[in-house]
Amino acid sequence: MINFARSNLYSMKLLKEYDISFFGLKEGIHYFKYKVENQFFEAFNFNEYLETNIEVNVEFIKKGTLIELNLMAQGTIRVACDVSNELFDQPVKSELSLVIKFGNEYNDDNEEVIIIPHGDHQVNIAQFIYEMIVLGVPKKKVHPGIENGTLQSPVLKKLKELEPNKSKNKDTIDPRWEDLKKLIKDKNK
Repeated sequence: MINFARSNLYSMKLLKEYDISFFGLKEGIHYFKYKVENQFFEAFNFNEYLETNIEVNVEFIKKGTLIELNLMAQGTIRVACDVSNELFDQPVKSELSLVIKFGNEYNDDNEEVIIIPHGDHQVNIAQFIYEMIVLGVPKKKVHPGIENGTLQSPVLKKLKELEPNKSKNKDTIDPRWEDLKKLIKDKNK
């Protein structure tokens, strides 16, 4: 799990809205909805996303001795393309399921089972939402216009100019390869 510093008072206050108090909740399924925007990621000192518009739906299942959480995120983030540096809206769709059990002390060593102390009456799900979204974004972010060939960009134009011309070199063979082929033929005789 990714740790974050809670030293910033503003961040703590912002992330407090992701507290779910289960003390008064009846056993069964409960639903929560959150809108995640840039301030959320700023609270984690994460600045890679220029604009964020993600909706997170939480299915909170309270049982006698444990809690099941099913988180689903869907929306877009504005990022820079890793190839052309052009900005685009990257679709995000991600899910995370985990179980919360009660024990003597907090333990998040297991990614799927979180243990919270017996006396706790609420759980903050901000960290889980953060990890679910960040891990749901592709490592390499490529503008859709590059993939379908419609993006016109000075950077792409320059990359195409610098690309080796394969058709020009198709008929011409480097003479060093011919010499190597002769050596192999001579060796096999």
